[in-house]
Amino acid sequence: MEERRLEARLLCADLIDVHWTDKSGRSHTALANLEDISISGACLQMDMPVPHETVLRMAHPKTEFAGRVRYCVFRETGYFLGVQFEPGFRWTRRCFRPKHLLDPRRLVALSVKRAAKKREDRQEPPAQPQ
Repeated sequence: MEERRLEARLLCADLIDVHWTDKSGRSHTALANLEDISISGACLQMDMPVPHETVLRMAHPKTEFAGRVRYCVFRETGYFLGVQFEPGFRWTRRCFRPKHLLDPRRLVALSVKRAAKKREDRQEPPAQPQ
């Protein structure tokens, strides 16, 4: 799937309650795993599909978001939903910090730094003047 977000997507893991109403007016509630999050949206893993364009309410004891399903695909371990937050809802670390949160950019930067250090350590020290 093509990346369409302009801002950083942070990997995370936390359980959230998801509420929505289907086209027939029936209310649904499910538990979802928050897979990643950004300022404008999130990816949820769920046991059931949710139709495209469905408006969801995502609730956690510390915060609540509303969003619209942009995609729902089945992968080996369940359904993955891409959710774009509705106007007026934006995620920040200050308003909600998932239990596990990882910025892949920091991981890559750390890996590059470690690789450079290893290269430096492998090089022979400069010859000493005699």
